[in-house]
Amino acid sequence: MSTPGIGANQAEARKGGGGTAALRKFSDGATNVAIKEPGRFFALVLDTFRAMFQWPFQWREFIQQSWFIVSVTVVPTMLVAIPFGGVLSLQVGGLIRQLGAQSYTGATAVVAIVREASPLVTSLLVAGAAGSAMCADIGARKIREEIDAMEVLGINPLHRLVVPRVFACAFIALFLNGLVSVVGLMGGYVFNVVLQNGTPGAYLASFNAMAQLPDLLQAEFKAFLFGVTAGLVAAYKGLNAKGGPKGVGDAVNQTVVITFMLLFVENFIVSTLYFQFVPSKGM
Repeated sequence: MSTPGIGANQAEARKGGGGTAALRKFSDGATNVAIKEPGRFFALVLDTFRAMFQWPFQWREFIQQSWFIVSVTVVPTMLVAIPFGGVLSLQVGGLIRQLGAQSYTGATAVVAIVREASPLVTSLLVAGAAGSAMCADIGARKIREEIDAMEVLGINPLHRLVVPRVFACAFIALFLNGLVSVVGLMGGYVFNVVLQNGTPGAYLASFNAMAQLPDLLQAEFKAFLFGVTAGLVAAYKGLNAKGGPKGVGDAVNQTVVITFMLLFVENFIVSTLYFQFVPSKGM
């Protein structure tokens, strides 16, 4: 014969145990996100850096991945750079016109596009198009146990697969950054001259009024750094994919989101250091 008081106490104990389990699950998830995942990623970065110096370098894989990245990013990059440069030109041109310095529209467009816009556009395209495809490829190899088979055969997957892909992302990002700068400035020129009745000669003549060579070097360094980051995050998520095709899809989504977050943090840090050590050019 059961006692009502005892049954109520057991129900409260079960309820309290469920709350404790939920709290423990939340704390384990927070610990994994804050400590374990960054630690594993940092370990992968160190192992990849060490694998870069192993011989021979996988030139064939590097060329194939470079061509693949070019094929999936060049056209989207140009299509994004044209309206991007146009919007910047329209916004900056309107502000410059209010200040009575319309002749410096080209100078401000160069600074905005070359220094800040082109590395970000390049990084977003490399991470969204190339990084997701790389993660899907490595993740598919992981769930098919090809990575385990390579390790059994004594082949280092980082040296064979990750290092060429990381170098390919960084190498192509340098050229995509230049492409975004050129196409963005051309789009800004068309929008400024056609829609804002700007003077073509003034737009071109003011290019070097505010811009300087360190701006371009900083943009190229950003593009290279963003490409390395995109390749490393894609490799890390692909190598840790689990749960079949659904796990690979989840890894691809996480790759894009995490890469975007890291890119904005890196962009803020590099820009802050650049402004601290490189003085702006006066008009």
